[in-house]
Amino acid sequence: MANLEEMVGQHLMIGIKGSKLTPEMAGLFKETSAGGLILFRPNFSTAEGFKTLIKDLEAALGRRLIVAVDHEGGRVIHLAENITVFPDNLAFGYAGSEAYAAEQGAIEAAELRHLGIDINLAPTLDVLTQTFSPNIGIRSYGMDPNLVARFGSARIRSMQRGGLSACAKHFPGQGHSQVDTHEGLPVLAGSWDEMKESHIRPFAAAISAGVDAVMTSHPVYPGLDHLVVPATFSRRIVHDLLRKELGFDGVILSDDLGMGALKDICSIGESACRAVAAGHDVVLVCHNESAQREAFRSLVRGYRNGRLNVRELEQSMDRLEAMKLKRGSRFGTACSSGGRPPGPAVPNGRFGASADITGGRGVQIALDVAQKAVRVFGASAAVNMKQLPLPEHTLVIFPRISSLADLYFIENAMLNDAEFVRSIFDDLGVSGTRLEVRVVNFDPADSDIHELSTAAAQKSLTVFFCFDAHLFPQTQRLLRSLEMTAKSLVVVLLRDPFDKEFVPDHIPCITGFGFRTMQIKAAVKSLFTERSISL
Repeated sequence: MANLEEMVGQHLMIGIKGSKLTPEMAGLFKETSAGGLILFRPNFSTAEGFKTLIKDLEAALGRRLIVAVDHEGGRVIHLAENITVFPDNLAFGYAGSEAYAAEQGAIEAAELRHLGIDINLAPTLDVLTQTFSPNIGIRSYGMDPNLVARFGSARIRSMQRGGLSACAKHFPGQGHSQVDTHEGLPVLAGSWDEMKESHIRPFAAAISAGVDAVMTSHPVYPGLDHLVVPATFSRRIVHDLLRKELGFDGVILSDDLGMGALKDICSIGESACRAVAAGHDVVLVCHNESAQREAFRSLVRGYRNGRLNVRELEQSMDRLEAMKLKRGSRFGTACSSGGRPPGPAVPNGRFGASADITGGRGVQIALDVAQKAVRVFGASAAVNMKQLPLPEHTLVIFPRISSLADLYFIENAMLNDAEFVRSIFDDLGVSGTRLEVRVVNFDPADSDIHELSTAAAQKSLTVFFCFDAHLFPQTQRLLRSLEMTAKSLVVVLLRDPFDKEFVPDHIPCITGFGFRTMQIKAAVKSLFTERSISL
């Protein structure tokens, strides 16, 4: 029989530092009795090292953990080997076939289970609007709630048939938020009836599809809870609406309690208590050891002093145990499919298969989606692009994406930014003295803007790869300067299609809805060789 501390620890999903087990790491899990482990890019050195880390930690603890990763595809990938690099969800949405999303889910299940993952904190089911969304953006399938529901559900079913739990996020929907919850606290309008028509619909579909877990969001929704508190703390939203009205009986997780949305409201310990009182089975405290310990101690106090309901703790433990049983043993024993029909011939137990079991199918899907997703903005720009000749002298301005590699997964081909760009244009017949590549920081200095604008005036064509102009004012300045000086300018939007508002309608502007290699190659190819669909 577990004691109170052991039971309380099951509420916690925590992150760790490093890619190898240390005594301090094991000690943290022993001290907090944490039942969940979430892994990020710094925890991944190699595929074998990643699996060894999980095995060693569980061996040191003598117990089973629930291991999670954010593996959304596109922008959000933390694993660097033995996985297929898929485009972003928005590219899947524009590619137009939910069958691609279903195949993605099956491939993810095979690959992530081989690496020892129990639950993928995906897919993102937030619905976009015309409002700029700094946090969701290309992570969403799009603006049509029915499309988001179909694509998300198809992926969820395939993931779970393959033995991998899926987690729909971020309930009740934050695709219309203009504030990134990592940085601040959004306040989002909409009554329950209004939200059900759009933002709630994909989550209802995911629940009908049997999704194992749902992650909530941090924003305040005054139309859903008159107490006007973050959804993370709202029993009305978590327990009454998600658990009762929508009938979700699986595991409910919070988003990371360490995000900026909550940090000015209360302490991490208080956040953990409020989140559990609202109805969460699991609270995420991802990055700070002292915060993880504080969350544990506060939860124990909350149950001892009667603030938190012990009966609900027991119910949470039952739901978590049911998820563990679905996922089988750590080392490859087949597990129950939870009553779902059998899926692809992949093992449900961890570490049970060769990673190369998809026969290259994943790569082909990624390429197909990337090519079909490419879009040109505006009819006049589309006409101009169709008339674009192969230039005599081309200047390419590309952001220093390689600088992100310490924090995020960057494909090997992109670790040398300039060589990557040259290889793409070389395939199109633009190389040698006809091509000049400049790699710039995300927020270039005034001197860089002047130098690049001068260079653009001397070339027959300038191709500017724009990365998050919404977030980098100097990138906006560079774009405006190039508009005035370049003889001919084409803009490729790498990460955020909302950046189109900074590009005049007459300038050819194209996007593949992401910055993974296959998306960039597809967009550039469309500049000269294809007639892309206009938005």
